[in-house]
Formats: sequence, C-alpha cells, structure tokens
Amino acid sequence: MTAELSFTHLILQASWIVQLVMLLLLLISLASWTVIFRKRLGLSQARRDADEFEDDFWSGIDLAALYTRISRREDAATGLEAIFLAGFQEFLRLRAQPTVDPESVVAGSQRAMRAALSRETDELEAYLPVLATAASVSPYIGLFGTVWGIMTAFMGLGAAKTATLQQVAPGIAEALVATAMGLFAAIPAVVAYNRYAAEVDRLVNRFDTFAEEFSNILQRQAHSLRAARQQQAETHGAA
Repeated sequence: MTAELSFTHLILQASWIVQLVMLLLLLISLASWTVIFRKRLGLSQARRDADEFEDDFWSGIDLAALYTRISRREDAATGLEAIFLAGFQEFLRLRAQPTVDPESVVAGSQRAMRAALSRETDELEAYLPVLATAASVSPYIGLFGTVWGIMTAFMGLGAAKTATLQQVAPGIAEALVATAMGLFAAIPAVVAYNRYAAEVDRLVNRFDTFAEEFSNILQRQAHSLRAARQQQAETHGAA
C-alpha cells in the first residue's frame, strides 16, 4: 500500500465531517467493547453464584440457618440469594402473625420474590441496550460518512479539468474507511448482544424456576405450621 493510500493517511486527509464520523464510531466501538468485557465478567459471576447457592440450598441445610448466614454477610446478596432472602424474610414476617392463613403467607412471599426477581432481571440486562444501539446505529453512521466522502470526492473531481482514477481513488477510499469502521463497531456488538441476551434469558428462567420451587417448600412449611397450631390449640382446649 502506497503512502497516499495508507490507512492513517486516508483518515488524516479526510474531510472534517468524515473525521468526525470516524471519531464517533471509534467512541462507539470503545463503549461496546467495554460493555462486552463487563457483561462477560458479570454474567460469569452470576452463574457461579447461582451454582454455589443452589448447592447449599439443596444440600439439606436448614433454611433459617441459610437465611441467617446470608443476611449477616457484609456484601449485598444478588441473584438467587436476593430472591431467597426476599421470599423467606416475608415468610417469617407473615408467619409470626397468628391470624394470617397459610395461603396469604405464601402469596406474600411470592410477591416479595417476584419483586426481587424483577430487580435482578434489570441488573442482568443493564448495559445491553448499549450493545443493541451500537449494533443498529453504527452501520448507518458509517454509511453517512461514506456518502459524504464520496460526494466530496466527486465534487472535487467535477472541478478538475481532467478526471483520472488517481484523482478520485483517494477520496473514495477514505470514504469507504467510514463504512469499514461502522461495520467494525457493529459486528462485535451484534454478536455480543445476541449471546448475552440468551444468557440473561437462561438465568432469568433459572431464577423463576427456583422461585416456584421455593414457593412450594414455603407452602408445605406454612401448612405444617397451621396444623401444629391447631393441634396445640386442641391440646390446650382439652386441658
């Protein structure tokens, strides 16, 4: 590649509007890659946390002991832990009221878990719109730079007395750099968005399944508690 058609030369010799487009695309690309690496780490950590919590939860540990251990930690609970804490905390609060029936206790716990699930879903989906925007907008921004660059090249060609390929080639080449940069910013964003959106859906489905299974456990405990109270009342009545 000659010096006149080198990548750096094409960028430096482009019009200021095309250079502005290239700068914008560079910033979009940097933002996309920042989100890509950040979401990769975040989702990987979310999967590990979910695996560890489910191992503890289904190991047969006492739920009250698990609740106490998680709630006493200094770091904030996330993922399945946050859903478990919200549901069990509401369960304990409602269960302490003797006039509340088991169905209301379980319903209150389910509402608390749904609210926690909504918050965790929002957290998992954070910054994904950045990737979606970069994927959809970058090609059009690059196309705008290309159209403007080609238009400028042909305007300059029209003002020249003689038209040769050597005269028009640099202008068209520098215009096409904007399209290339637009694709460079868009393609990784598209791939990352599709992958991370699928991973978020799997995690949300996993959280929702746990909430349903935990609701069944709480329902059994609530009915067992009511039966114990009824038996205790009958015992006192007979006495």
